Amino acid sequence: MKAIVFGGAGFLGSHVADELTKQGYDVTIFDLRGSPYLQQGQTMIKGDILNQNQVRMAIQGNDYVYHFAAIADIKEARDKPVEAANFNIMGTMYILDACREFSVKRIMYSSSIYVYSDHGSFYRSSKQACELFVENYHKEYGLEFTVMRYGSLYGLRANEFNFIKNCIKQALIEGTITRQGDGNEIRDYINVVDAARSSVDALSDNYKNCYLMISGQQTMKVREVLEMISEILQNKVKIQYLPGNMYGHYQITPYSFRPKVAIKMQPREYHDMGQGILDCIYDMYATLATSDKNKLINLADD
Repeated sequence: MKAIVFGGAGFLGSHVADELTKQGYDVTIFDLRGSPYLQQGQTMIKGDILNQNQVRMAIQGNDYVYHFAAIADIKEARDKPVEAANFNIMGTMYILDACREFSVKRIMYSSSIYVYSDHGSFYRSSKQACELFVENYHKEYGLEFTVMRYGSLYGLRANEFNFIKNCIKQALIEGTITRQGDGNEIRDYINVVDAARSSVDALSDNYKNCYLMISGQQTMKVREVLEMISEILQNKVKIQYLPGNMYGHYQITPYSFRPKVAIKMQPREYHDMGQGILDCIYDMYATLATSDKNKLINLADD
């Protein structure tokens, strides 16, 4: 079976591509940039989802289409609403239409927990719109789908706006972590590897034409996560909370809007968050040490 992963050079997309390969699928990655994580046997296509012809040529011959390509940073979407709408919505339309044209077995659409919310600015609006178009293509053309809404992802290969990655980076360089708000915000964290495995398990017929909430079993306050990072770094990191809240992010629950109800999907086996954060710290430390080790805080025993 053949699967193509749009946005497959990114954080979640690259892990999903790896899991598909692991489970025996013939995998193609489509992204604006070449994937640094490309595995043997995977095919790389450098292209733009706003180029309709490129999208058509890439999808032809594939059985399953995973769509992770998007402007996913809430702040970037807020600052560039036209670009966010164009890339997220029109890019999705081109992918959907090519799936219809070439009779793809199913499109696996990456949505967000923010579709439930009145937070998330234009990012949330674009995801809500895309979910409606996915539904329309199913109703009008019979295109099978699975919509996957993700909790708070963390782990290796994280993008530059990932909260936990940025906290670890700031802690290692500055010896401090700053956070807007009081740290009592609640998040449902899931390791990206667990999310990727669940995303491939979602190809089961049990999840055809379903909406899935892919989340972990580790619901925590932001304060608890920051204290965990500090403890792992021998309590040499100062945590500072600043007035105000993170723009566009929810406090305790995203639920205020009512899209289609999703089945909650949690992996039976999952990464412990403490171990997962430790892996992220080791990875970030190794990355930073190659550029300028003198910039890092001293972790040697006093």
